[in-house]
Amino acid sequence: MEKFTKLTGIAAPLPLINVDTDMIIPKQFLKTIKRSGLGKNLFDEMRYDDDGNEIPDFVLNKPAYRDAQILVAGDNFGCGSSREHAPWALLDFGIRCVISTSFADIFFNNCFKNGILPIVLPQEDVDKLMDDAERGANAVITVDLENQVITGPDGGSISFEVDSFRKHCLLNGLDDIGLTMEKAAAIDTFEASASQARPWV
Repeated sequence: MEKFTKLTGIAAPLPLINVDTDMIIPKQFLKTIKRSGLGKNLFDEMRYDDDGNEIPDFVLNKPAYRDAQILVAGDNFGCGSSREHAPWALLDFGIRCVISTSFADIFFNNCFKNGILPIVLPQEDVDKLMDDAERGANAVITVDLENQVITGPDGGSISFEVDSFRKHCLLNGLDDIGLTMEKAAAIDTFEASASQARPWV
């Protein structure tokens, strides 16, 4: 998993509440078990018309936001089903950070496991960042995970909270497998000892 330390990028505004996982990645794209290739179908039903043409008014289709790495979203982002394809699609598009007033629990947890930083802030702070994100190509925001600070285009800063264990995992690029591999030497020692003590197993 790619480390998340400090991210500076374009922030895209998505001021919609209750954006569920089927809106993030519709059910017809869940057949794959690959984490790559889903970015083109992120927000598919909002990005494309019935003929597959881009809808110009959708934020990620606008030239200024095509390379957005941060999403400033409305309340209760990621609700609905527990599909892990939702963070996969965001990450494959290039989104590394989502900021909202609240997230659905399973989506929130899945973000951390896939290298995305979900940040929960009070409404007034989200409103400020949403306003910053409306600036198009000038909507450059820096998210500093080490210091837990978001810096806006004008230099104003907002602090955020993050669980210390999840912070450690993101800073070091550790998913569940990576965490296990950190203990590889201890596991090998235990396995060797267990084999000697119970050779019949």
